[in-house]
Amino acid sequence: MKTWIDGALQGQAEAYEQLVTQFSGMALAVAYQKLGDTFLAEDVVQEAFTEAFANLSKLDKPDAFPGWFKVIVERQCYRLMRRKQHGTVPVLEIEDVIQEENQAHNPEEQALKGEVHRLLQDSISNLPTSMQLAVELFYFQGYSLKEMSEFLGVNVPALKKRLYDARSRLRRSLPVADVISVFSDLYEGGKGMLHIMNGDHAADRLRQSGIQGEILVWRELYTFGPITRNMRNEKDRSERAQYLEHHLGIPQTEYLKIKELEQTLKSFHQHEEIVLWFEYDLYDQAMLSYLLHYFREQDLKNTKLNLLCIDNYPDIEHFRGLGQLTPSQIGRLSGTWHVMGAEEIQAGSEFWAAYASSDIQDHKDYLLKNTSVLPFAHAAFKAHLSRLPSVSNGLGIIEQSTLEAIREGVNSPYPLFKHVGDQLHILGMGDLEYWAHLKRMTEEPHALLQLSGVQAFPNFQQHHDEFRHAVLSLTELGIQVLNGEVDWALLRHDTSYTSWIGGLQIGEEEDKLWRWDTVNGNVVIL
Repeated sequence: MKTWIDGALQGQAEAYEQLVTQFSGMALAVAYQKLGDTFLAEDVVQEAFTEAFANLSKLDKPDAFPGWFKVIVERQCYRLMRRKQHGTVPVLEIEDVIQEENQAHNPEEQALKGEVHRLLQDSISNLPTSMQLAVELFYFQGYSLKEMSEFLGVNVPALKKRLYDARSRLRRSLPVADVISVFSDLYEGGKGMLHIMNGDHAADRLRQSGIQGEILVWRELYTFGPITRNMRNEKDRSERAQYLEHHLGIPQTEYLKIKELEQTLKSFHQHEEIVLWFEYDLYDQAMLSYLLHYFREQDLKNTKLNLLCIDNYPDIEHFRGLGQLTPSQIGRLSGTWHVMGAEEIQAGSEFWAAYASSDIQDHKDYLLKNTSVLPFAHAAFKAHLSRLPSVSNGLGIIEQSTLEAIREGVNSPYPLFKHVGDQLHILGMGDLEYWAHLKRMTEEPHALLQLSGVQAFPNFQQHHDEFRHAVLSLTELGIQVLNGEVDWALLRHDTSYTSWIGGLQIGEEEDKLWRWDTVNGNVVIL
């Protein structure tokens, strides 16, 4: 909201439009409560916006805009009532949700719905004014409880109580078996919305923020292990589950719960809107591209696909992800997402098709594409390819940064993970993934690192205090590779170890020729 206020102060038309879009529904509901006339309410809201925009510079705190604007709306109502001496009629006007084209397709069903809605309108008009307003804003306008609280100056628990009491009264007055089934035919306060994101912590913050809707946490790790363009192939999925269990300690049964998430995703048509919450780094961009690849193959019909994708947040110096934000901060992101067009969805699908390809040429070609429609895609894809063996010493960016950090004296696992993670934040690398890379660097016969203070690398699904105090040091080979005297990738071709970078399998004969040129930022095929 602060961004919109700042933009409006600078005369930006888009910022004005954002504020009008966000608050016009609530303002109209409040004005109608005072005036009882739709046309008068619209006139008042227009005057209120004019007054508010003319006086924005007097608003000290942007977060206070909702309550400040409500006072202006009410003041405009009182002015009009004094001029016209127009009495108020405490009856909500409910927008007719039956479109003429639908009536033509199924007139009997639409007539029945129309009758139910008329009964609902009559019943709501008998509620106390405060309950009418809460029902209008939540069920018919689709505002979240947090937004209503800020605008009306009523705390969230009190609003919940009003909605509960309203439903209880409607159950007694409506001649239908289940009043909730009536509301389910309408836009029910954000419950027609599905939020898709990664990370349980961020999801918890989203739940606490007051933003309405269901949340689907997409639990996948497309930056590690074997992937293919079609991730739903059962044979490939089984092999991936085994690989993740072996290298990350994730039980196969746990990973295979992805099937349950896919079933939820398949039922996306139950929702009027989907919001994809993602960040700028490779971890998120790979996941986002997979989901866009999936949606490109679906008929969205009337479901709107929205995207919120950020790389910063006001007052957070080192933004790394949505999990850093408080519920209040996440709540301020409500409505800042935008509806995705076909071009963006196509661009996401193209990212996935290249990223998951086993052909190095597809990866090279993607770097030459104009990907500006998804602003974080190009940097994330370059970060993906920087994990390839470099032309100088056969180390990928993760190994290179790790050896350099240890040489500088960062030699304990957890400080090392933080150091490398901050340096390579564009990767969005998690701890399990990093421990797998670290473990590989300690393995003979071509170990770059030596681990002391612990007998062996632990299973990181369990807690291991001794690993926290272990010490890492460079082996003689590690020093030689870091100095560019030995090529680690060529050495490792005499082992049976296989790894993946996107859809590229590292450990096969032809990948000796795949190298990342760190100076020019491109793939070299030797």
